[in-house]
Amino acid sequence: MGSLETRQLYVDGHRAPRASLGAPLPGKLTPTATGYTTTSRLPLSWHRPADLEVVYRYDYAEGRCGVKAVSVSATTPARTTITMDQPCWRLARTLYGADALTRTHDVENAPDFLTRAGTWYLDRSRPGHHTLLYRPRAGEDMTRTEAVTPTLQTLLSGTGTAASRPLHDLTLRGLTFAHATWLAPNEPAGFAAAWSMYMRPGQGGDITALTVPGNVTFRYADRITLTGNRFVHLGAQGLTLTAGTSHTTVTGNVLTDISDGGITLGVLPPATRGTNAGNRITDNWIHHIGTEYRAASAVWNSATRDTLIAHNQVDHVPYTGILSGPSEDLRGLTRRTRILGNRVFATNRLLADGGGIYLRGDQGPSYADGALVARNAVTDSPGAVWNIGIYTDDSSNRVTVRDNVVHDYVASIGGCSENWGNRPVRNIRYTGNYWDDKVPTWLDRRPYPGAWPPAPDCGDPQHLHFTSNTLLTRANPCPTHSTCTAITAAAGPRPPYRSRLGLGPR
Repeated sequence: MGSLETRQLYVDGHRAPRASLGAPLPGKLTPTATGYTTTSRLPLSWHRPADLEVVYRYDYAEGRCGVKAVSVSATTPARTTITMDQPCWRLARTLYGADALTRTHDVENAPDFLTRAGTWYLDRSRPGHHTLLYRPRAGEDMTRTEAVTPTLQTLLSGTGTAASRPLHDLTLRGLTFAHATWLAPNEPAGFAAAWSMYMRPGQGGDITALTVPGNVTFRYADRITLTGNRFVHLGAQGLTLTAGTSHTTVTGNVLTDISDGGITLGVLPPATRGTNAGNRITDNWIHHIGTEYRAASAVWNSATRDTLIAHNQVDHVPYTGILSGPSEDLRGLTRRTRILGNRVFATNRLLADGGGIYLRGDQGPSYADGALVARNAVTDSPGAVWNIGIYTDDSSNRVTVRDNVVHDYVASIGGCSENWGNRPVRNIRYTGNYWDDKVPTWLDRRPYPGAWPPAPDCGDPQHLHFTSNTLLTRANPCPTHSTCTAITAAAGPRPPYRSRLGLGPR
C-alpha cells in the first residue's frame, strides 16, 4: 500500500475499530519525566511498540499519546520502562497532571492486538511499503468486501481572501461528504486534548490550543447554504464555519459517524477575535459523532453574534449535545444566541461534566442581547456521574431559559459558579420550564432549583430568577401536562425535513 497513512478503515460501509488491548496499560504504573515504569512484563512482548497509542479518558476530556519505546528498566530489571513520545508526554502532564496519567483507558495499534474480528492495524515497519492488516468478521469474504481507507484530510475548503472579500453566495445541496481522515494525532505531539481542542507547544514553554479542523470548512465566507447533504465517515470534525464566516445557512443535513464534533462555528482556538454573525443551524440530525475523539459536541458555537440553532435533533453523543460559548473568556464577542426548539437526548454516553445544552461565558451585555434557550426538549440521558440538561457553567451571564422540557439527567439545571476573578454564574432567568429538578445524592439541595456544586472552586450563583416553572414527577413526567407534551412534540426537525432526514413522521 505504498506510504499509506490513515487513522480510519471502513468495511462495507461500517467503521472498523483499530486493534486495541481493550484494557489499561498493565501493571502498577509509575509516571516519570519520560513516560512510565510498570511492574508488568507484558509490554516487552508487544511488536512494533513505536506504533502504540495510549488512550486517556477523564471526566470531560480524552487524549492520546504515542509510545516511543518499550525496554527493560535500566535501574530496576524487574520493571518495564515505557518511553512516551515527546512533546506529547510533556503536554499531557501539563494538561492532565502526572497522577492522572497513571489512569490509562486503553492501548491501541499493535499487531499483537489483532485478536478481535473486525479490527485492523497499519504496519509501517517498511517505509514506502506499508501494509494494512485486518481480521475479517465471521462470513466476511474479503474478495467481495469493499474496504475504504481515507487519505484526504480536507474534502472541501471554501476560503475568501479576507473578511472584506469573502467567498459568497454558494449553495451545496444533496451531496455526500464522506471518507476523510485527520493525521495530526500521529505526530509526536499526539492528541493531548480537551473538548474539540488539541495542544501544541507554544512560545516560551506555553501551550497553544488548536481546534480539530473540519473535513469540510469555510473561512471568510458569506451567504453559504448547505442543505440536504450527508456528512458521514469522517476523521476530524464534520463542518467548520470560522474566520469571519457569516450569514451561512446549514439546514436539513445529516451528520453521523464522525471522529470528532458535528458542526463548529465562530471564533475558534487559537483565534481570539473575529466577527461571525447571522449563521443559522436548523433542522439537522446530528448523531453518533465523537466516535474516535470523545470530548466532542454535536454543535459548538463559539463567540458569535445573532446565531440561530433551532429544531435540530441531537442524540447518541459521547459528551455534550449543543455547546455555546468559547473555551476561554472572550468577552464582548457573543451576542443574541438563540437555541430554540431542539430535541436533545442520549448525551454524555461516555464522558461526564457536560450536558444536553451547555453554555459558558458572557452571552451579552443585557438579557435582550444575551442568550435565549427556549422550547427545547432535553431528556433521557441517565448514567453519567455528572451531567446537566441545561448547563449554565463557569461565568455564564445573561441567559434566558424559557419554556423548555428537561428531565432524566443527573440534574436538570445548574453549573459551577466560578466566583473568583469576577467570573460567577449570574443573571439567569428561568421561566415557564418543565423539569424534574433532579439533584445528585452527593450534592445538597439549595433553597432554589438546580444543582450548584459547593466544590472548592465553585461558589453561589448570583441573580437567578425563577418564574412559573413546573416540577415534573419522576414516574410519569410529561403526559399530565399538555403544554409540556406539546413542547416535546414540536422539538426537533420540522416537516418536511423529518422525512428527508430519515426520521419519519412524528
